[in-house]
Amino acid sequence: QAQLVESGGGLVQPGGSLRLSCVVSGRTSTNYMMGWFRQAPGMEREFVAKISRNGGSTAYEDSVKGRFTISRDKPRNTVYLQMNNLKPEDTALYYCGASSTVWGLGRRADDYIYWGQGTQVTVSS
Repeated sequence: QAQLVESGGGLVQPGGSLRLSCVVSGRTSTNYMMGWFRQAPGMEREFVAKISRNGGSTAYEDSVKGRFTISRDKPRNTVYLQMNNLKPEDTALYYCGASSTVWGLGRRADDYIYWGQGTQVTVSS
């Protein structure tokens, strides 16, 4: 069983940046496709980005394309989400997840079998 721990959230002004980290333990992270999701109060958990097992492929939700970058550091078993030009609508609890499905899936929360506890991102002036 894998354990995921996110960190790096916080309060930032519009236009600012944050880098979220997700450390995987218990299993080698490259066994899984990894994804970032977010959930605002009263909303469903929504897809943000995903990265393939070898890190060679990435995909993003349309509203974050060009602003967010997902990456993974295999030796450190860590997945990152670099978030630039943050907007108030990016405010949410951000979760990382590990999926054993194929690359063609992975945009639904149901595709993921392990989750972290979440890290809060608040974008406000």
